[in-house]
Amino acid sequence: MKTAQLGPKERAHALARMAEQELDVLVVGGGVVGAGTALDAATRGLLTGIVEARDWASGTSSRSSKLIHGGLRYLEMLDFALVREALKERGLLIQRLAPHLVKPVPFLYPLQHRGWERVYAGAGVAMYDAMSMSSGNSRGLPHHRHLSRRHALRIAPCLKKDALVGALQYYDAQMDDARYVATLVRTASEYGALAANRARVVGFLREGERVVGARVQDGEQGEEYLIRARQVVNATGVWTDETQAMVGERGQFHVRASKGVHLVVPKDRIHSSTGLILRTEKSVLFVIPWGRHWIVGTTDTDWDLDKAHPAASSADIDYVLEHVNSVLAVPLTRDDVQGVYAGLRPLLAGESEATSMLSREHTVAHAAPGLVVVAGGKYTTYRVMAKDAVDAAVHGLDRRVADCCTEEIALAGAEGYHALWNARARLAARTGLHVARVEHLLNRYGSLTQEVLDLIEADPSLGKPLAAADDYLRAEVVYAASHEGARHLDDVMTRRTRISIETFDRGSRSAGEMAELMAPVLGWDKEQIEREVEHYQKRVEAERESQLQPDDLTADAARLGAPDIVPL
Repeated sequence: MKTAQLGPKERAHALARMAEQELDVLVVGGGVVGAGTALDAATRGLLTGIVEARDWASGTSSRSSKLIHGGLRYLEMLDFALVREALKERGLLIQRLAPHLVKPVPFLYPLQHRGWERVYAGAGVAMYDAMSMSSGNSRGLPHHRHLSRRHALRIAPCLKKDALVGALQYYDAQMDDARYVATLVRTASEYGALAANRARVVGFLREGERVVGARVQDGEQGEEYLIRARQVVNATGVWTDETQAMVGERGQFHVRASKGVHLVVPKDRIHSSTGLILRTEKSVLFVIPWGRHWIVGTTDTDWDLDKAHPAASSADIDYVLEHVNSVLAVPLTRDDVQGVYAGLRPLLAGESEATSMLSREHTVAHAAPGLVVVAGGKYTTYRVMAKDAVDAAVHGLDRRVADCCTEEIALAGAEGYHALWNARARLAARTGLHVARVEHLLNRYGSLTQEVLDLIEADPSLGKPLAAADDYLRAEVVYAASHEGARHLDDVMTRRTRISIETFDRGSRSAGEMAELMAPVLGWDKEQIEREVEHYQKRVEAERESQLQPDDLTADAARLGAPDIVPL
């Protein structure tokens, strides 16, 4: 099964088409909400375009906890509507929309007090399961269970014996957030949306008070395009206020950025067959299974510095290590940390000074005639946010438009995934790949795995793993550039794969090999190959330096030492 490609030719064609004709909807912002909005609009039959200033999911949507969840802690805040909505979406994603990308994951919640805590926490988790069942989409996730201390230590031997008196185990779901967004964009493109990353909105087109389009600068070639649209949707997340300022209108609401830092450690550093969820004084801390690694996080602090490259400071890393080590029998050290990443949550500004108390609900508004703004929310509920944004845009169109149908639209790679998974041993025998390799491909590409295998068939050398990052095949690097919209080495290192956080060298030793693989697809000469590698090495150096700094201000300054790459 094949779907639309996001290669260099398709990107150039999309920009040209968007400039040639008036769109019904132009979406600004290529994170999960923008990508979901483009898919929603395109599947209603609207002529849709989507532009992203950098890479797909390069902001918040590639730097999350990688969880699709209802949000247990929102139950404690009595935000039942948000939890119910998120649990419904979780079920849809696992069962129907993206079973190849969204997978169940178990979590253990250690109990530290006898009696009352088991009753209190157990009631919350029971309500969580009940709300999931009432949504009609709970199938595929086991119900929670109560565990004795002995049983809990059997499935999580990493825990200190005195760190718990018992435990609860429940299930949520996880995904690769950046891969999910790239798949959303490809799906939208399959339904007719015109998509271009590295295309920055530098201003809006106005006719009187009405917004009628945008001025878009091609970040690769430098050319400027005037793209006209009957409705423009601002889905720029933590950049909402800055994008809104281009219109010259005061926003009806403001978005605050909250920084969340995650650490990635090897699987053997934490001996457990389940994830963990721990209480902190501010929020919760997750220990999340991630292939051959664990993701440990997160922090929750206000951030008002560079939004493109939020930096993790030494204090952030110490905070996460301190809290996870409070329950681990064998503590983690700095030497155990393979990767570190920081992301910004877009929170609707409220009266509370603590970002952890700001709303995770979303808001949609007509900021000016012809301009819809959608902000806030959480990754799990992106589809609902997209629906509300397109509903608002439809009010500004002078014709009848079909209702949202994305509840029924499976993402690219979902159709046929289960059948291929069942036949994975046969597929491995036919291709000569180990069955573990085939499983890896199916859980990243679903039924689109055949497109990756076609590359290997045409060039068997692409069936070999990368020399310094052997979780990934060489074909996946080529595929990222030819089919998934990757324009630079950093795009593949950081978002199409996770090599930048899954290896101790953070991808430095793989940079040359990967750039050579991308070069024929993207038309790079030797000078550009060298430039891409040099830029990536500088980025790694700047990130390492920032993570040695004591606070946000010094960490931000160190991270900005590596500028964004500008193509030749």
